[in-house]
Amino acid sequence: MVNKLQVGMIDIIDALALPAVVIGADLRILAANAGFARVVSAGAVGRLFITTLRQPSIIDAVETVLAGGNAQRTTYARRLGGTDVSFEVNVTQAGQGVLVTFTDRTDAEHIGRMRTDFIANVSHELRTPLTALMGFIETLRGAARDDAAARDRFLGIMEQEAGRMTRLVDELMTLSRLEGSERQQPTSMVALDDVLNAAIAGMAPIAQAADVALVRAQGDRSLETLGDAAQLQQVLANLIENAIKYGGQGNEVHIATALITSRRGPQEHDICITVTDEGDGVAAHHIARLTERFYRVDNHRSRTVGGTGLGLAIVKHIVNRHRGHLKITSTVGQGTRVAVTLPALTNAVS
Repeated sequence: MVNKLQVGMIDIIDALALPAVVIGADLRILAANAGFARVVSAGAVGRLFITTLRQPSIIDAVETVLAGGNAQRTTYARRLGGTDVSFEVNVTQAGQGVLVTFTDRTDAEHIGRMRTDFIANVSHELRTPLTALMGFIETLRGAARDDAAARDRFLGIMEQEAGRMTRLVDELMTLSRLEGSERQQPTSMVALDDVLNAAIAGMAPIAQAADVALVRAQGDRSLETLGDAAQLQQVLANLIENAIKYGGQGNEVHIATALITSRRGPQEHDICITVTDEGDGVAAHHIARLTERFYRVDNHRSRTVGGTGLGLAIVKHIVNRHRGHLKITSTVGQGTRVAVTLPALTNAVS
């Protein structure tokens, strides 16, 4: 039977934003709010707390405070809604019992892991070229001091490794700037035909050197969107460069634009830009991770062709800033297709 004291406690903890539970001196749960019912257990009032809060660290903390000890802090982890969640648990004395509150730390821990992984990845990416540079410098100061042919060869490799580090730093700075401005939607009108022509012209020498033909399909040449022309050119150049690198020597890279019905509604339209290669393709289990920082399907091949593992992450951030959508599809042995959709300024399908 619920007494007046329990009613008062229920009113108090129901007002708390955090999931909370009150445990009495008899080790039974006296009151629990809706947050506790949602993240831990419903129908817990009246039960022994150890049947609900089974994790040893929480049991120890509650028993310590009930015995007159100082307030305790521990953690509580479980799987909720198909996701692993983590809470910071604070146990404090409340009259003859204890108050236990749960603070969700899942996002903070995720950010912390991302930061740790990011630092580890950057360190790894820089360590390889730095190790190479140090080795060549040592060799040039020693055994190859008077060997002109070796010196020229080593200096060429050192230039490549220094360029790789420079590109990595530049792309990291680009990502940092993009993350700071991703919520600011561009407001300038951009003619995508001009942007695409500039991107294709910029990639033409790379395509020629790789014996890859850039083939642009005939389409509407008057498509316009609100955007940042330099960033959109960076997106298209990156996608074309990837297609050249991984499309295979002697193959073609196909580039097309079209005005399509938007997912926002039948009266709205998007511009769809596709870049398709004829390379080896990517297995399905890799697709979802291709836009993660430093994720590579083939580490050795990516480094061989000069990839930093950041290009598609940059593309994703730019497309997000433009309120667009990025979709990658691929068939092993047949090639990869990357589609970027952007809101169109026109509502008439040509």
